Amino acid sequence: MNQTNMMIRPPSSLNGRMRQLLQSLKSHLSRAHRPRPRILLLRLHLCEIHKPKACILLPPFVRSFSSQPHSAQPPDPGPAPPPSPELVNGLSRILSDFRHPHHDLESALNSFSPNISTNLVEQVLKRCKNLGFAAHRFFIWARSLASFIPSKESYRILVGVLGCSKQFPLIWDLLAEMRDIRSSEIGSEIFWIIFRSYSRANLPADAIRAFNKMVDFGIEPGGDDIDQLLCALCKRKHVSHAQQFFDRVKFNLVPSVKSYSIMIRGWGDVGECSRACRLFDEMLERGCSIDLLAYNSTLQSLCKGGNVAEAYRLFEEMRSKGLKPDAFTYSIFIHAACDANDLHSAFRVLDRTRRYNLVPNVYTYNRIIKELCKNDKVENVYLLLDEMTERGVRPDIWSYNAILAFHCDRNEVNMALRLISRMDQCSCQPDRHTYNMALKMLIRVGQFNRVHEVWDGMESRGFYPSVSTYAVMVHGLCKKKGKLEDACRFFEMMIDEGIPPYTSTCELLRNRLIGLGFSEQTHILADKMERSTSCSIQELSNVIRGDRRSPHARFMSEEESSDEFDE
Repeated sequence: MNQTNMMIRPPSSLNGRMRQLLQSLKSHLSRAHRPRPRILLLRLHLCEIHKPKACILLPPFVRSFSSQPHSAQPPDPGPAPPPSPELVNGLSRILSDFRHPHHDLESALNSFSPNISTNLVEQVLKRCKNLGFAAHRFFIWARSLASFIPSKESYRILVGVLGCSKQFPLIWDLLAEMRDIRSSEIGSEIFWIIFRSYSRANLPADAIRAFNKMVDFGIEPGGDDIDQLLCALCKRKHVSHAQQFFDRVKFNLVPSVKSYSIMIRGWGDVGECSRACRLFDEMLERGCSIDLLAYNSTLQSLCKGGNVAEAYRLFEEMRSKGLKPDAFTYSIFIHAACDANDLHSAFRVLDRTRRYNLVPNVYTYNRIIKELCKNDKVENVYLLLDEMTERGVRPDIWSYNAILAFHCDRNEVNMALRLISRMDQCSCQPDRHTYNMALKMLIRVGQFNRVHEVWDGMESRGFYPSVSTYAVMVHGLCKKKGKLEDACRFFEMMIDEGIPPYTSTCELLRNRLIGLGFSEQTHILADKMERSTSCSIQELSNVIRGDRRSPHARFMSEEESSDEFDE
């Protein structure tokens, strides 16, 4: 593939100097192999050449009026067009490269000032949800521009990003600023995000304190806020804290059936079905009108606690009271049967859903698929996929990845690649797990021609490899005789893409090169990393040189490490 063909063609309006620059850049790239070039550096050159002498930015409405006659009203522009993917990618790349406090992020962002809009800022924040500190600096920088007017959604997105990164002091500073200067209305939805963030960070007491602080921001908590807090706590298994909070608030207001249902399900998720049944009995004593949701929550708690017989008894009691089971009711028993490795019972319950014209959701079908694969009944899996399609349930990426894992574990190359083709036909986009499993299998069995076919097919599907997929390639090829040069090539591609590698990847490649007598290649790679626009990659060059003391070394999470090393 001629990589230089992927550069953006210059528009006809560019002057001679610009054409000369682009021709020079294209000629330079054609001399040596470079993987898919980013347009970021080109965009920076463009901004430097056409930089206005006075950086006075007019708000969008002023610019639109300036081109209209005084007597005419400007037409309604309608919804803003989505920002270009190139802009979103370029800004996201900047935030990733300048993620640390000592990096000069603002200077790197300045060339993008003419392109900033509210929609663009929101899209970049969504993309960079794990870069909380850099995202906050980006938001503050953008807010200084007239072209960015933060909306309620902008603030909600930013609070979510900061919560994902556990930057809680910044969240409270932001909320205090919103309250004091009235830059945006603070609604309950922002606090719901904070509840989930604290719960996810295993800080349940802080989540409850956040609920208590709602009144400081002009919000009187109601039933929905209580349910959101209970749900956030129970989802992360902080059920004891949720129960303490529930016991405190239920004396000040009559708890809803929904609140009880959340707590019942929470106790069931941690295997405390006796506590769940106690709450169910409390609902009866209070005279609550118990609905299907409450029964389903109790049934689920009983089944998760291993008391399936009692769940069936409650099921019959529910029907005797005139409550009609729904698809979720039956899915509870399907999951219980699969947990007990009882496929016969699972299919018997599935037959009942067919008889009553009830359609289980994709999550329930995926549970059966997983159990079938576990029991080597893959032929039944494909029949189940067909049934899902016939009943209007679209298989998702979890459906296909469970089957793909079965084929890859057994080195069934043709079946695995055929399944990926089926995903294309069903418009199900493969994810990094899909590609990591397929590439790892193909490298393991030595089918390198198909490795390159899968790799080249990623771009045509709109998927661009992340650090974990590059790690699969480098780690796998390093372990194959005669493939060290290819491993170096993929490592260089990762560097050219501006993706900081894992420290373990740098160490493995360095050790293989030195072990085979190519120590000079480590210096070539380190020099290349030092010339990168990414500060993180520059710092990792020390690891390639043999110095593990890189201040911001990147390590794999447990989930990512399973992709690279599980054989």
